[in-house]
Amino acid sequence: MATVFPKTESTSPPRTAPKILAVGAAGAFAGMVVPELAKRGAYVRGLIHDPRQTVAVRNRGAAEIAVGDLSDRGSMDAALEGMDSMFYIAPAFMPNEAEIGVNAVAAATRAGIRRVVFSSVIDPSISELVNHSAKAPVEEAIIESGMEYALLQPTLFVQGIARSWQNVLRAGVFAEPWSSETRFTRVDYRDVAEVAAIALTQDRLLYGTYQLCSEGNLNRHEVAALMSEVLGRHIEAARVGEPSGGSAGNGVEKASPMDKMFAWYDKHGLLGNALILRAILGREPRTLRSYLGELAASASPSTTGGSR
Repeated sequence: MATVFPKTESTSPPRTAPKILAVGAAGAFAGMVVPELAKRGAYVRGLIHDPRQTVAVRNRGAAEIAVGDLSDRGSMDAALEGMDSMFYIAPAFMPNEAEIGVNAVAAATRAGIRRVVFSSVIDPSISELVNHSAKAPVEEAIIESGMEYALLQPTLFVQGIARSWQNVLRAGVFAEPWSSETRFTRVDYRDVAEVAAIALTQDRLLYGTYQLCSEGNLNRHEVAALMSEVLGRHIEAARVGEPSGGSAGNGVEKASPMDKMFAWYDKHGLLGNALILRAILGREPRTLRSYLGELAASASPSTTGGSR
C-alpha cells in the first residue's frame, strides 16, 4: 500500500489546479516532467519507490509524495486516489513491463482518472526490441480505457551520452556496443518533458500519438566529429563490447534483451522526424550539439585539456 505524504497537513491543491500523479518522479526522466508541471500550476504527487528520494522530488516541485510499488495494486490505488491525471513511464527493461503497465492503466481507470500521458518509445511495433514491444500493450490498454490520453514516442535520448562522457574526456574515444555506421535520430528528454506537461495541462494534444525527435540522423563518426568541435580536440568513434549471451539452464546460450537490442541497432538504428516536436513546442527542438556543449561546460578545465 502506498503512503502519501503532503508537504504539510494543511496542504491542498488549488480548486482549479490539475492534480497529477507523476510515476517515477525520482527518476532521471520523469524527474524532468515534475518541474515542467509545477511551473504550469499543476498540483503534482510524485510516486517513488524509496522514501529517501522524498526531499529531492519535493525540490523538483512535487506537492505530495506517494511511496509505493508499481507492481502492487494497493500501492497504485492509494497513489492515484484524488488525482485527475497520470504521467506514466516505465523503468528501462523492467521485468514484466507490459503487464505492470497494463495494470497501471487499470488502476487509473478504477480511480476515475480522467487523463493519462504515457512516455512510450519510438516504433513500439518492433518485436525484436523488448523495451519497445513491451510498450505496445500499454498503449492499447490506454486507448481502450476510455480515458483522455496522449501517447509520446520519443527516440534515443541525448542524455544517454552522459554515461560515457568521462571516457570521452579521458581517452578521447566515444564507444558504444553496436556499429559505428548505424544512424540514429535523438531527442533531448527535456523537450519530451515539456510536451508531457503540455499534454497534461492543456487539451490541444488529446488523443494523439506523437513521435518526438530532434533534427539529425547521425552515425557515431558524425557524433564524434561534433564532440571534437565542442571540445577542440580529436574524438575517435569506436565500437566496444561483445554480446554477453546467457545460459538457458541447459547449456544452450540465449541472447539477452540487451544483445537483441544491439543486434537490431547494428542493422537498423532508430530514425524519426523532427516535424511533430517542432510543431508542438513552437520552436526548434534542442540539438545534440547544444547538449554536448552543456556536457563540455560542466567538465573541469583540467579534465578537458590535452589531445590525443
